[in-house]
Amino acid sequence: MTTSEHADTQSTQAPASLSAALEERNALRADIYLLLARLVRESPNEELLAFLATLEPDDEGSPLKRHWASLSLAARHAHPGTLHDVHFGLLIGVIQGQLVPYASWYLTGSLMEMPLVALRHDLKHLGFERAAHVKEPEDHFSAMCEVMAMLIDTRAEAQAAFFKRHLSPWALRFMRDLAQVEDPFYASVGALGEAFLSREDNQLQSDPDAQVVTFSPAPATLGEGAEFSDGDTHT
Repeated sequence: MTTSEHADTQSTQAPASLSAALEERNALRADIYLLLARLVRESPNEELLAFLATLEPDDEGSPLKRHWASLSLAARHAHPGTLHDVHFGLLIGVIQGQLVPYASWYLTGSLMEMPLVALRHDLKHLGFERAAHVKEPEDHFSAMCEVMAMLIDTRAEAQAAFFKRHLSPWALRFMRDLAQVEDPFYASVGALGEAFLSREDNQLQSDPDAQVVTFSPAPATLGEGAEFSDGDTHT
């Protein structure tokens, strides 16, 4: 092989390797969004707890490693029935839980306010429709995490703009509040969520692969009529 041929081989292998690494990173990002959505929406069942208990992060340099380890440890000592009661008290309640996982609440102190109106406008533009059976407002933390996961999976260019407009202003505070609760399992969920969303906030502002754009007047990548539900599980 000549020097030029060797250089050409390296030049084609490098982009392919970078592309594979980016796809792997994005797949992990989507999975974390879906996991956070699942754990905030409802308490984990025995199967999910068993999965979390066996987590062993293989990236020694990851700043999230200790948070994964804490979540795994908490899962090993948790019981589904107990977590069901804890989840109800924290995030649902008879009238409302200890924490209220809605953008409108965190940004205005009330439900069904202007942040929800703005979110509905952008969701409609992106081609999302609220599933008919869903009763919760669309600015629930879990629903918004599911939207982010779908935007990542479809490589939609709007993911950075959606995050910065609808999650960044309040979701880190919500996760920080969750990290302060007494229950060790949900405190570990909050700590992981805070660290992950903080990393997202930094990377989506500086990483050129995130393709930071504003919403354009043209139909979004996700086809019109695509449905999301904050009652479905994708983990």
